[in-house]
Order: sequence, then C-alpha cells, then structure tokens
Amino acid sequence: MGNIISGTPIAQAIKEEVKKEVTALRAKGKIPGLATILVGDDPASQTYVASKIKACAEMGIESFHHKLPGRTTEQELGALIEKLNNDKKVTGILLQIPLPKHLDADRLIEKISPDKDVDGLTPASIGRFVSAKSWDEIVKNKLLLPCTPSGIIEIMKKSNLEIAGKNAVVIGRSNLVGKPIAMLLLANNATVTVAHSKTKNLEQLCSAADILVAAIGKPNFVTAAFVKKGAVVIDVGINRTEKGLVGDVDFESAKTVAGHITPVPGGVGKMTIAMLMKNTVLATLK
Repeated sequence: MGNIISGTPIAQAIKEEVKKEVTALRAKGKIPGLATILVGDDPASQTYVASKIKACAEMGIESFHHKLPGRTTEQELGALIEKLNNDKKVTGILLQIPLPKHLDADRLIEKISPDKDVDGLTPASIGRFVSAKSWDEIVKNKLLLPCTPSGIIEIMKKSNLEIAGKNAVVIGRSNLVGKPIAMLLLANNATVTVAHSKTKNLEQLCSAADILVAAIGKPNFVTAAFVKKGAVVIDVGINRTEKGLVGDVDFESAKTVAGHITPVPGGVGKMTIAMLMKNTVLATLK
C-alpha cells in the first residue's frame, strides 16, 4: 500500500513561513495586500474566495474584496483591474474564474499587471517561467507561478520525492494545471509526456510513469491498471459526486500499487491557497 501524502501539514508549514515573512515586511512598512474580484453568484467561487480572504486574515495580509454583479460588463471589469494595477496598497490581484459567459476571461486576465499576477496566469507570467532555464532560476527570480502546479512541486519536494531523471505523465492539458505542471516538472529535470482525450493507449502510457499527475476532471478515472508499481500519484481532481468529493484517481484501487499518493480531499487542494499566500508575499517583494 502506498504512502499517503497529506497536503495539510505541508500547507500549514508554508503558511507559518508566510506569516513570519509578512511580520518582517510589516516591520519595514511594506504591507502585502491581496485584491480579490468575484463576478456573479457562483456558489463554488464564493466558497473559494471566502477561504482566500480568511487565509489573508490569518497571515496578516490586507484583503480588498470586490464583489460585482453578474451583469458587469467587460469594460467595467477591465477598468477595475486597471485601477487595482495602479493602487500601491494592492500587491496582488486575483480574478476568480469561471466568469459569467459574456465575459472573456483570457482577455481580462491579460489586463492584470504581471507583477501583481498572484495566480501566475497572465501570458507574461507564463512566458517568464516557461523560458526559465531551470528550477533554480525560477526560485532565484521569485517568479509568480500558478498556485496548484507550484503546490504539486512543493508537495513533492517537501516529501523528499525525486523528480530529476524520472518519467512523468500528466493527464490533462489545461492552462490552469496540465500545461504549467508539465513545464515545472521539466524545469526539475523530469522527462515529461502530456496525455489528453485524444491520446492512444493511455493506460499503457501511464503505467510506465514514475510520476503520474491526474488533472482531467473525470471522477475516479485513474485505476490501479494505470499505475506503475511504486509510482508517485498526484491527484488534482476535485469532483463533486453524490458520495461527496472525489478525485480523478480511484484512490482505493490506486493506493494498492502506488508508492506515494495524494488523497482527495486533503491533498493538493490544501496547497493551492498556501501557494497563493506565498505568491502575494513574492509580489510584495517585487
């Protein structure tokens, strides 16, 4: 049976670290400030934003929340982002997605200043870490990385799991998780394959991976047959089912083969907000 990697203690350790950094910054008169923007009444988004605001209060980070009606126009939202870009109290900006259908998320994210892009999603932020030559360069330049992918790397490093020289397969090619985690594994010297809905012989491909990252949004899709004996299995999926929250990995079957595996809930999800807080501090240092 695989070792279960809990994200809770790792996320807590990062939060403690952030808290100390915020205290030191405040002593120098630099106060980290996170602006959150929520458009409409999506219940999941409301929950996520509330937990981000709560984490800010715990860390000593100033919080500026902007709740906008669902009918907000792209022009109005763009004007707010521009205003926050120019506000010296705001060191980080987070636009909660998904947005209502009439708004173009990509176009609006692009308006966020790359130096305040705590979600690491602007084309400039992505360009910076994709063109970095190594993980050391990413860390040295304090680059703002997408929170969930950087949380995955943090989980692996804090669990002393080797990445360099390993064969990694990422199932999923989204801009939020799949593509960035592939690039970050590459920066840590893994050999990376990105699989997706059109990939042939998916089970066979995955079963040769030393590191398997599941980020496809299909509940319990990855079974023991996908997992190489002793592999590291990282489950990024958050699927709400009648039986509660489940991941993209069929945890009960996969854990019998995996060497290390993250659970859902209590795995990668715990890391996302911790990394957001860390990014807010990095943005303040910039």
